Amino acid sequence: MKKKQKIVSDIVGNSESFFRKNPFFKVFLREIDRMSGSTIYLFTTLIGPLISFVILLLIFADGVPRNLPVGIVDLDNTVLSRKVVMWIDATPEAEIAMHIPNQEEAYQQMAEGKLDAVVIIPEGTEKNILKGSSERIPVFINNTNILKGGYLQKGIYKSLATLSGGIKLQFVMKSGLPERLAKAKAQPVRLQQHILFNPFGNYSYFLLSALLPLMLVIFTLLSNVFAVGTEVREGTGPEWLEHSGGSLIVGLAGKLFPYTILLMIDAVVMNVVLFIRMGTPLQGSFVFIVLGEMGLIFTYQMLAVLLVSVTANLRLALSLASAYAMMALTFSGLTFPQFAMPVVARVFSYLFPFTQWVKIFISQAIRGEAVVNALIPMAIFVSFILLSVSFLPRLKKVLRNEKYWGKV
Repeated sequence: MKKKQKIVSDIVGNSESFFRKNPFFKVFLREIDRMSGSTIYLFTTLIGPLISFVILLLIFADGVPRNLPVGIVDLDNTVLSRKVVMWIDATPEAEIAMHIPNQEEAYQQMAEGKLDAVVIIPEGTEKNILKGSSERIPVFINNTNILKGGYLQKGIYKSLATLSGGIKLQFVMKSGLPERLAKAKAQPVRLQQHILFNPFGNYSYFLLSALLPLMLVIFTLLSNVFAVGTEVREGTGPEWLEHSGGSLIVGLAGKLFPYTILLMIDAVVMNVVLFIRMGTPLQGSFVFIVLGEMGLIFTYQMLAVLLVSVTANLRLALSLASAYAMMALTFSGLTFPQFAMPVVARVFSYLFPFTQWVKIFISQAIRGEAVVNALIPMAIFVSFILLSVSFLPRLKKVLRNEKYWGKV
């Protein structure tokens, strides 16, 4: 029994000795100690990203804008005009919020932001239609917000087109044609529409798949800039290098590893939100998506190292990191297609690893493309990492040179 206890104690003692002497674990434990002494580290790596996920989830919970306010100016006041109002109100995109007596007041309500659209039914609409004449129904849509304007235009047009088709069908059937032939004459060409990849027009699939990783990118960049930059500001760089046995690569590996673990926990939560809570389609390889997330996190960790290496100033590095991270969405090609950008903007978009992440996610989650199509974006991740590694000699010099210490 004593022999067994001695063996166990020797194993534990050897393990503790290994962790104390191994440079990687010495730096790792040192960083854990530094993180436990400040709430900034915990907020930027875990609490902040999770809060941002919850806020974005609440904003896009409905997925599609519904019941946008529409005003009606019914100058005809007939059975047909009331049917027009009923059909518009039945569309999920629109809700009749006001019945307004004249056009001037309707324009005023729209100018004040109380209405997103105004539909005017002219006097004599029913009378003209019963005579067999066509009649125009003016629709004014506030397109300041392109999303709302587009949804309202689609919903109102569809409802009026359906109503118009029904009226035309009745006129044709009155001429003695059977219903089947009347339908063919009323609508000789019919559109057979197939919407691929996002058939429900769900905005959460479209935006959350980029906004959640963008939050991850922002907090990755800021937390790692702060972690490395404080070593410069506080003049603790020589101590850090001493723990790593003089190897900056070992020092970075041990220092960044705790942040990598916490940020990967954020990535797991993000995947739960996207694929389980929101029901985002997953047509391709989930394994490759996870590998892409790991590559995204590590790439931005190394870019944080690059920013500190170049600036040797914590405040300036944090400012540049914030601007750089936020610009990524603009040039990702998600909200405005990359192929439609000017050549300069298209070239500039390749300066952001986030652009490559969007390509990986869309190809694997939404389109279900072959994995080989996502290999080039992964290779671009590697190029960013190699670029950052090339600045490590500069960082080592900054850490050891007293003239950089104490800078904010």
